[in-house]
Amino acid sequence: MVKAQRGDTVKVHYTGRLPNETVFDSSRSREPLEFTIGAGEVIPGFELAVVGMQPGESKMTTITANEAYGSYDEDMILEVDRAQLPPDTSPEVGQQYQVSQQDGGFMVVTVTEVSDASVTLDANHPLAGQDLTFDIELMEIM
Repeated sequence: MVKAQRGDTVKVHYTGRLPNETVFDSSRSREPLEFTIGAGEVIPGFELAVVGMQPGESKMTTITANEAYGSYDEDMILEVDRAQLPPDTSPEVGQQYQVSQQDGGFMVVTVTEVSDASVTLDANHPLAGQDLTFDIELMEIM
């Protein structure tokens, strides 16, 4: 039987859980996730877990933070003076904003603290620093 390998486009169903068993994402209520192994479309550890699987096969794998979204970096927490924000902005804890970078790209930041004088933004990925457990089912190799 054919096994998934680098360069293959695959469809998988998955459920991702945090170390405390909280489900943070699942494809079970929607179409399977489609990606090409080796193209960098999903986190590296997820790609590696799918390599060698056969259609219809299921597995559970734990991906370390380094193979997922990396370590949590305290240097990516920014305190911004409220005067630097557009006047019609009303930031609230948990809101996410897209911020332009010097290279022309964008990054997503999450508001973690709000005061009269400043707003604290976290540019880390929400799953940074966490080991992730996935239940993966390979549906199809295309």
